[in-house]
Amino acid sequence: MESQIGVLRSLAIYYAPGRVRRLQRFYAQLIQPGDLCFDVGAHVGNRVAAWQRLGARVVAVEPQAQLMGWLRRFYGRSPDVTLVQAAVGAMPGTGTLRHDPRNPTVSTLSEDWVAAVGGDPSFGGVRWRTVEAVRLTTLDDLIAHHGRPAFCKIDVEGYEAEVLRGLSEGLALISFEYIPAAMDVARACLTRLDTLGAYEFNWFPGESHRWASSEWLSPAGMAAQLEKLAAGRASGDIFARLVSVA
Repeated sequence: MESQIGVLRSLAIYYAPGRVRRLQRFYAQLIQPGDLCFDVGAHVGNRVAAWQRLGARVVAVEPQAQLMGWLRRFYGRSPDVTLVQAAVGAMPGTGTLRHDPRNPTVSTLSEDWVAAVGGDPSFGGVRWRTVEAVRLTTLDDLIAHHGRPAFCKIDVEGYEAEVLRGLSEGLALISFEYIPAAMDVARACLTRLDTLGAYEFNWFPGESHRWASSEWLSPAGMAAQLEKLAAGRASGDIFARLVSVA
């Protein structure tokens, strides 16, 4: 019952009136009809809905069994959406997913991330009480099975750098979450991307879906910006755009 309430809360938040439309407006500047997009950490699929409206083909990856059940209800019959029940990491195998039934948004495979955010007031109500064994795949394996995406969104609560470790070649456009309480993860993502190609960066705080900078930053510029963001309280998303391959 507790987990059902948690999922229903997520559905109410992420499919609130106008939310998918706002996502659609933002991603329209990045996604073209026919593009293949990976949604790593699809949760309840509101980005899938927005990208579908833009004419994209979507591979939605989500490890939580209950959330995958809802994704199948919403998108299981769509020819443009492929659902993959798995977590994504550096190597194929199995992993231990921790989550709070009341807050399924913040499931994680990273014990270090749990420790890092444990003292943050914004996570004060979260209790990672449920443990679920999940299948692990990699971005390289997903690419081998489904094709090379024009865009890959990664939102996996502190496991973003591990996801990028499972990618051997740079992708045209990648996004990943940053959280001030665990900014080492974002720094590790920048370091990993530097081995895959020359990238430039932009970001937005919270759920604003408005670029924070009028210009895309160099890796050094983004690293400096991370130090400023670490002093704040707002999380957000960083976008990495490939300029040239390694």
